[in-house]
Amino acid sequence: MNFSNDPRTIFTLDAGGTNYVFTAIKACQKIGEQITLPAEADNLDKSITNIKRGFAILAETTQTKPSAISFAFPGPADYENGVIFNIGNIPAFAGGVALADILQNEFNVPVFINNDGDLFAYGEAMVGTLPSINQTLKSNGNPKRYKNIFGITLGTGLGGGFVIDGKLYTGDNSNASEIWLMKNKYNATSFAEESACIRAIQKSYAKYANIDDYKKYSPKDIEDIAFGKLSGNIQAAQKAYEDMGEALGDILCEIIRITDSIVVIGGGLSYGYKLFMPSLIKEMNAQLQNADGKQFPKLVQKVYNLEDETQLKEFATGGMKEVKVYGSTKTTFATSEKRVGVCISKLGASNAVAVGAYAFALNKLDNK
Repeated sequence: MNFSNDPRTIFTLDAGGTNYVFTAIKACQKIGEQITLPAEADNLDKSITNIKRGFAILAETTQTKPSAISFAFPGPADYENGVIFNIGNIPAFAGGVALADILQNEFNVPVFINNDGDLFAYGEAMVGTLPSINQTLKSNGNPKRYKNIFGITLGTGLGGGFVIDGKLYTGDNSNASEIWLMKNKYNATSFAEESACIRAIQKSYAKYANIDDYKKYSPKDIEDIAFGKLSGNIQAAQKAYEDMGEALGDILCEIIRITDSIVVIGGGLSYGYKLFMPSLIKEMNAQLQNADGKQFPKLVQKVYNLEDETQLKEFATGGMKEVKVYGSTKTTFATSEKRVGVCISKLGASNAVAVGAYAFALNKLDNK
C-alpha cells in the first residue's frame, strides 16, 4: 500500500513521561506545527485534559477533522481495546484507563493505540526500510523481495516490533515482541536489555575505564571518545560498544530463527552503529557445535550488514539462481542462499513511529 499520496489526515501523539507532542500527518508528511504540552504524569485529570487539548489545538490550527487518532503510549496495556494499565513513567494511568474510548467520545473519530516498538516497525515496513531494500533489489535486477521486518528500538530500553507481510503482529495479549526480557548472553540470571541499552554502554565503559560513577558519561560522550573526538579511554569506549553489539547479535539470532526477516535498528544508540555493527554481524554469523564438536552456523541464513556498501551490493545482486524446469524450455528463480540483512533506520525512530501510527490507522480504516 502506498500512503504517500493519501489525502486523509491522522492526528498522532508522542507520549513521554515529561511531555506530550502532538502532530498532524497527511500523505506521510507532517502538516502544521507540532504541539507540546506537559504530560502531567502524576495527575490523571490534568493528563487526560492535556491529551484532549493537544488534539483540539491540532484540529484548530490545521482546520481539519482527522480521519482517525493514532499514537504510541507506554504500557502495559490492552492496546487492541485501548486500555492503559500501570506504567512507570506516567503513573497517573495506573489501574486501567480506557483512553481510546475517552478520545473517541471526545472527537467522534476512530482511535488506535499501540506501543512505540510496534509502530516503529510498522513505519519502517510501510514507508521506510522494507520498500527501500526491495527497491534496491529491483534496481539491481534481483527478483527477490522481502515481506517481513523486525524493528529494534535501542535506547533507554530495548523494544521490538514485528510486521508480517504488511500486518503488525501484536499477539493475543497485545504483548508480542517483548524482547527486553529475552536471555542475556553475559548473565544467565538477567535479561537482554541489561546488555543492550543506554545504561549497558555506560556501565561497560565505567568498568573498562575504572570509573566509579557510570552515569558520568552519556552514550554520546562514550561514542565520541571511541572515535577520538573527546578525551577519554578510547579502548574502553570501543569495547563497550563491541560488547553491546555482540549481546544484541545474540538476541537477534533468537529472533531471526523465528521471524526469518529483515532487521532495522533505531533509537538513540543506533547512531553509534559503526562501533557495534561489526561485532553484531560477527556474532550472528558465528558457529555453534554439537556434542561431537561438529561446527554449525548459528543461523541457517547468512547475515549482511546493509550499512556496509560492499555487503549491501553483494546482498542486492546475489542469493537467487535461475533453474531450468526439467523436460521443458522454461526456467524459474529459486533462493540459492538464504539471506537476511540488518540496517539502521533512515527515518529515525521518532519519525518512523509517527508514520507507523499514520499508516496503521489508514490500514485499519481501509480494512473495516
